[in-house]
Amino acid sequence: MAREKKEMAGPPPPAAWMSTFSDLMNLLLCFFVLLFSLSSVDEEKFKELAASFASSFSIFPAGATAIGDGILISNGVSQLNELSEYFSSMGLSEEGDMEQTIESVKAEIERENLEKSEAMAEEIEDALLDQEIEGIDVDFTSQYVQLQMNGALLFDSGRAVLKDEAKQVLNKIGDILLGYSDNLIEVIGHTDNVPISTSQFRDNMDLSYYRARAVMDYLLDEKEIPRECIQTSGRGEDAPIASNDTAEGRALNRRVEIRIYRAIE
Repeated sequence: MAREKKEMAGPPPPAAWMSTFSDLMNLLLCFFVLLFSLSSVDEEKFKELAASFASSFSIFPAGATAIGDGILISNGVSQLNELSEYFSSMGLSEEGDMEQTIESVKAEIERENLEKSEAMAEEIEDALLDQEIEGIDVDFTSQYVQLQMNGALLFDSGRAVLKDEAKQVLNKIGDILLGYSDNLIEVIGHTDNVPISTSQFRDNMDLSYYRARAVMDYLLDEKEIPRECIQTSGRGEDAPIASNDTAEGRALNRRVEIRIYRAIE
């Protein structure tokens, strides 16, 4: 007869999942211990880095420990003083008169542009003398040089057809303008304030435009000035240069202007 096995006293054997769970807990514990150790190392490194910056560049609240201010100032007050001196050296007062400085720069640019326009006007005046052209007024601004021709020289009263003698003058002016074909050229017509209303022109604005257009078309057709560099407009009676109360003043207001804009450099 077989002998019966005796069961050993004590707790039952653990389930299989408990062994796996224990291993997982151990791994998690090791993982968090490792993270903690790494964070402690980073903190120490950060402290060292912060101390290095504080002593060298004075960018932390504790202030500088270096001797002298150096290039980077050791406290906020010193930095403000240095900035004030810096801006003052660039033309700014302690009150920060930025607008005054900007206006000063604009004035300097305007002066330089006027000098360039003046030199260009002198060149054109010399060319007019060489061509023996009379009755042309030359003026300039910081943006352009202007040739002003009296309307009576170019057109009969109330008409927009060029006179024969006007074509001779425009031939010579066209030769001068060819030297500035890279610049923008604008032809502008003006009239006096005497009303006009005909089958051809509704008002002075129409008359001034067609007069300017006649000058431009002649320069395009006869002198072969590039079409892309020339434009035209009519101002009518809106831009007088003299009083329209006298015959002399009205004669001055009836005019055609040719503006040669300086090339952008």
